[in-house]
Amino acid sequence: MTTRKILVTSALPYANGSIHLGHLVEYIQTDIWVRFQKMQGHEVHYVCADDTHGTPIMLRAETEGITPEQLIARVWQEHYDDFAAFHVQFDHYGSTNSNETKEFAQGIYRELKAANLIEVRSIEQFYDPVKNMFLPDRFIKGECPKCHAKDQYGDNCEVCGAAYAPIELIAPYSAVSGAKPEMRNSDHYFFKLSAEPCQQFLREWTKSGSLQPEAANKMQEWLGAEGESKLSDWDISRDAPYFGFEIPDAPGKYFYVWLDAPVGYMGSFKKLCEIKGLDFNEYWKPDSTAEMYHFIGKDILYFHALFWPAMLKNAGYRTPNKLFAHGFLTVNGEKMSKSRGTFITAKSYVDNIKNTEYLRYYYAAKINGTMEDLDLNLDDFVAKVNSDLIGKYINIASRCAGFIAKRFDGKLGETDLTAVSEFKAAFDGGEIARCFEEREFSRALREIMRLADVANQYIAEQKPWALAKEEGRDAELHIACSTAMTLFRDLTLYLKPVLPVLAEQVEAFLNIPPLAWNASWQPLAAGHPINSYQHLATRLDPKLIAALTAANQASLSPTPAVVPHSEQRHAEAQQHATEVTEEKNFEPFISIEDFAKIDLRVARIVNAEHVEGAAKLLKLTLDIGEANPRTVFAGIKSAYDPETLKGRMTVMVANLAPRKMKFGMSEGMVLAASGDTPGLFILSPDDGAQPGMRIK
Repeated sequence: MTTRKILVTSALPYANGSIHLGHLVEYIQTDIWVRFQKMQGHEVHYVCADDTHGTPIMLRAETEGITPEQLIARVWQEHYDDFAAFHVQFDHYGSTNSNETKEFAQGIYRELKAANLIEVRSIEQFYDPVKNMFLPDRFIKGECPKCHAKDQYGDNCEVCGAAYAPIELIAPYSAVSGAKPEMRNSDHYFFKLSAEPCQQFLREWTKSGSLQPEAANKMQEWLGAEGESKLSDWDISRDAPYFGFEIPDAPGKYFYVWLDAPVGYMGSFKKLCEIKGLDFNEYWKPDSTAEMYHFIGKDILYFHALFWPAMLKNAGYRTPNKLFAHGFLTVNGEKMSKSRGTFITAKSYVDNIKNTEYLRYYYAAKINGTMEDLDLNLDDFVAKVNSDLIGKYINIASRCAGFIAKRFDGKLGETDLTAVSEFKAAFDGGEIARCFEEREFSRALREIMRLADVANQYIAEQKPWALAKEEGRDAELHIACSTAMTLFRDLTLYLKPVLPVLAEQVEAFLNIPPLAWNASWQPLAAGHPINSYQHLATRLDPKLIAALTAANQASLSPTPAVVPHSEQRHAEAQQHATEVTEEKNFEPFISIEDFAKIDLRVARIVNAEHVEGAAKLLKLTLDIGEANPRTVFAGIKSAYDPETLKGRMTVMVANLAPRKMKFGMSEGMVLAASGDTPGLFILSPDDGAQPGMRIK
C-alpha cells in the first residue's frame, strides 16, 4: 500500500465562547477520520487553532478589564482542555494571533495586491460616537425593515430571515453603547472576488470534485450561470480600534478576520513544521502531491468554497483536495435551548457524564458524510450506548474472559476458524475501511454491530457457562472463549478510531501491540497470555442525562450586551441553535378520527433522480410493501443529492390522491420538516422499521 501524505484541518473555533456539543460534531468527526488514516500507516498531520481576532474579542476583553492577549490565552487553554477531554488529538493546536499567521496573511495580501485584486473604496458606515468606533453589522440593532421585528441585527432578521444593509434598519442603535449611530465615510480594502480571473477559476474549481454534490450545487447558485456575475467583492478591512493584524502600508487599517482566520491553517501547520522538521512547501505549493482536506460546517461553506480557494490560487498556493461540510446539531429534534437545558457545553458534559467516548460513538453512529443535520436524541443516546457498546460489544469479553483466567491460567487456546471466517472476510473485503475512508461512519458502525451480533450468537450457541459445569468439556470451553477473544479483538480494531481510549484498554487486557489496519488478518495465537479482565465500561445511567440538562438550565446567565454574537464567526453561526423565544403558531386541533384518516407508511427510497426541467423536484421511487413501487415527486432538490437518498428509509402519506404533474403522476407525499432557519429535512423512522409499516 502506498503511504499517503495528508494534511487535515478543522474550522477554527472563535475565542469568544465555550466549546459546546454542536461544535464537537465537527472535531470528533475529523478526529475519527484522522485516526483511521493513521491506523492505515499514512503520514497524517491534523492542525487547528483558535480564531482570535475581531471586535467581539476586543470588547469582551475591555469589559473584563484585561488585554485581548490575556483573554485569548485563557480561552485557548479552555478550548484545548475541552478537545483533549473528548480525545480530539491535534498534531498542533495554535492561535491565529501568531507570527506565522501574520506573515502568511500579509504575504497573501501583497500577492493579491500585485495581481491587481485589491481595491480601495470609500464606504459609508455606521459609527458609534460614544465608543468612537465604526460598527460591524452585527453590532448594530434596530427594527427589521421587512417584518418590523424589534432588536434585529444589522445584516439580517432572525424572525423573518430577510437580508438587508444596516442602513435599511428602522431606528438603529449601537449594540455596544446603545447610542444612535452616525453615518461616516471610511476607506475600505476589497478583495476583487468579482474579477473575471477569480470567477473563471471558481467555476472550474467548483466542478473539480473538491465539493460534495449538494455543496457544488449551492456553489453554482452563488456563482450564477456562465457569463453571469453574481459574486461581490469582499471587504477585507476594518478600522481602528480593532484587535488583529494591521494591513501593510495602511496605518489604522486591520485585516478583517475572514482574511487572516483561514490563514491560521497555514500558520498552525508552519509551527508544526518547525517542531517536527517538515517541509511546509511540500504541502502548500501548487505542485504539491500531498493531500489536503478541510472539515467545516455548512454555515461557512461560502467562505471556504469561494473566498478561500480564490485567495490561495491568486497568491501562489495550492487549493484543498476536498472540503468536507457537515450539518448542524439539534438536540431531541429541536434547536439547542438554554431554557430546556440542551445547550450543553463540553465541560458540562465531562462534569456530569464523564465518559466522552459515549458521545463519540453516538455521533459516529449518526454521521453519513453529507451536509444533513445530526440529532442528539438524549433517550436514544442512552439506549444506543447501553445496547451497542455494553450489551453487544463489551458483553463479549465480560462473558468469556473470566474462564480463560480461572480455568486456563490466562492463556488462549485454539481458535475456531469457521466461527471467525466472517470476521476475516470482513477485514479482507475492506467494506468497513471503505466506509471510514468515505466518512460514512454510521454505515461502518452498523456493519460493526452486525458483526457483534454474529459474535454474541456464537457465544450463545457455545454456552461457555454451561460447558464450564460439564465434566470433560474443557477443550471445547477453551476454544469457545479463545475464539470469542479473537472476535472481540477484531471489533476493537474497527472501533478504535471512534473509541481510542477504550481500545488502548482492550490492547492492554489482551496483551497485544497497538491495533492497526495495515497488517494481514490472523487469529490470536494459541498459548498467547492475556491479562485479567477488568470492567471496561459501564451502562449509561439515564439519571446522568437528567442531571446534565438540569445543570445546563441552572447555569443560565445573561449574556453581556457587548458580545452577544461574533460579527462573522463559525463558532457563533455553527450553534445553529440558540433559545427560541417566540411563540410557535400551531394549527387548530383535530380529533383522533381526523388523524386516523391519514395513512402514513414507512417507505424505502429505491431510487432518487433529478427531474429534467424541474428546479425544485426530485423523482423518488418508493417501496411501501406493495407489489409495485410508488412514484413521488418531492420538492427537496435544494437539500439533497439524489445519491445520498438511495436505500434510505422515510415516511410517506400513502392515501393522498394521485396528482397529475407536468413530469408525471405523483402517487403520494414524503414528509419533511422545516423551520425558521434554512433547511429541509425528510423524516426517517427508527432502525428496524420495514417498508409498509403503518405509523399510528
